[in-house]
Amino acid sequence: MTSVLALSGSPSVTSRTAAAARSALDRLEERGYAVRHVAVRDLSAEDLLAARTTNPQIRRVLAELAAADGVIVVTPVYKASFTGLTKVLLDLLPQSGLAGKTVLPLATGGTIAHLLAVDCGLRPVLCALGARHVTAATFLLDLVNFALVRLERWLTRWHPATH
Repeated sequence: MTSVLALSGSPSVTSRTAAAARSALDRLEERGYAVRHVAVRDLSAEDLLAARTTNPQIRRVLAELAAADGVIVVTPVYKASFTGLTKVLLDLLPQSGLAGKTVLPLATGGTIAHLLAVDCGLRPVLCALGARHVTAATFLLDLVNFALVRLERWLTRWHPATH
């Protein structure tokens, strides 16, 4: 059975990015794929930052990544880049850590100004790790957040006494 591993690099416990990963995996599972989701935030930050691949959880994730046929790298875009949490895990992979794999970069963000962050930031890292095929990136615009920001601006502008 073809397996797909999703790595979500959001630091948030209530992450829309992780929800997007889960949604993609649910659709793949319905089509017969074996799927697994790893929230990088659940791994030991100290061990990730120290590149301690002897940590049992990190070792397991690296082994699952090596065994997966496909990988979805899911990240929110903060300050025009993918998250450091995503990067520290990718940094633990060997130079050919994604060799032979198809990789889908999937990003979430609050503005279309971040559209290029995936192609200009994340894609080169995935290619450097030897991915056989990096698919066209998917960017999910956080319309709820966008609408709330616009509403807040409107309220502040037209009703400054209440804010």
